[in-house]
Amino acid sequence: MNIEKSAAKVSKSHVKYRLKDGFCVPGVTTITGVMDKPALVKWANGLGLKGIESTKYVDNLANVGSLAHDIIHCYLTKQKCDTSMYSKDQIDLAETCVIKWHYWADSKEISVIGSEMPLVSEKHQFGGTCDLYAKVDGVNTLIDLKTCKGIYDEQFTQVAGYKLLLEEAGYTVDQCMIVRIGRNDDEGEQPEVKTITNIDLHIQRFLICRSLYAINARIRKDV
Repeated sequence: MNIEKSAAKVSKSHVKYRLKDGFCVPGVTTITGVMDKPALVKWANGLGLKGIESTKYVDNLANVGSLAHDIIHCYLTKQKCDTSMYSKDQIDLAETCVIKWHYWADSKEISVIGSEMPLVSEKHQFGGTCDLYAKVDGVNTLIDLKTCKGIYDEQFTQVAGYKLLLEEAGYTVDQCMIVRIGRNDDEGEQPEVKTITNIDLHIQRFLICRSLYAINARIRKDV
């Protein structure tokens, strides 16, 4: 397994995952990108009507999310977080996310097993970086952190991909959850937590997405 990152702050979608033989494989978020996302289309259209350039807006929010993940990762692993690449506004928004994280995490007994874990599946040929794998109140739990306005259906399927990665690497996953920590009060004054009860169905859908991604890639290559 080989994981290539240009810096610690690179977003998951830009990390290069490679099999043992060096072959580059897609990441979880790239694979689930084949899914229909009507909420995203509506949101982007709304930005356009307001005269906001969606690409720059998304890039800024992605930076905020990356920093929030970094701060939490550094806290959990007792490291110092480098914020020098971010603006004051981005730092302020990320710190709001972190406060919401602590609001939830401080009410739980959390024993970290792995944080920001890059993994590659040789079996299904894809990679991904799991936000957090830990014992939560004694239960082996996969936690996916979301710094966004809501929790959407396709995000459950992303988590299913991370569960496959962890289990292939030999870890036991008894519980999967999404913890949403919004960037401001408009995105929720408190964290939103959802435990995924139908994870097996989302694993099936993820594997279908993996197959569809491979078919699309072959079609593009033949065009």
